[in-house]
Amino acid sequence: MSQSQQVNVRLPELLRHEFEFFEEITLRYADNDANGHVNNAHYYSFFDTAVDAFLKKNDYRQLISGPLQTFVVASDCRYFREVSSPGNIQVGVKVGRIGNSTVTYFLGIFNEDEPNKPAAQGTFTHCCVTRATKRPTPVPEALRALVTQARGS
Repeated sequence: MSQSQQVNVRLPELLRHEFEFFEEITLRYADNDANGHVNNAHYYSFFDTAVDAFLKKNDYRQLISGPLQTFVVASDCRYFREVSSPGNIQVGVKVGRIGNSTVTYFLGIFNEDEPNKPAAQGTFTHCCVTRATKRPTPVPEALRALVTQARGS
């Protein structure tokens, strides 16, 4: 599938029980924009924070360190309803797709208004690269096995 085709693929709405990990984030007044809700750009920061917490909690981060690192190469977000400060959100993380050099995570933003349905949903794709060349390299087999297991494949 080409990159342009991937952009047009829409995930079905994922419910809370479909995510395997949650990171709680306290919303700040500064997250709100002039419309009184969280500015759309902040959602990508929430996604980044949640994916990193997922990697650290499961000790996956150590598998992509040293001579390897990951870059975010794609992300998207769909918004279903507003969230605003003050309050907390829970960002659900689910391993989505595993490619040769990429791992795509599916994410959902949940709050108390409708705790089982996402207020927003998106994807976040990491590409594994060699630190020296910054060129793509295959996802390490140990990481591939662990995220495949987490995905339930």
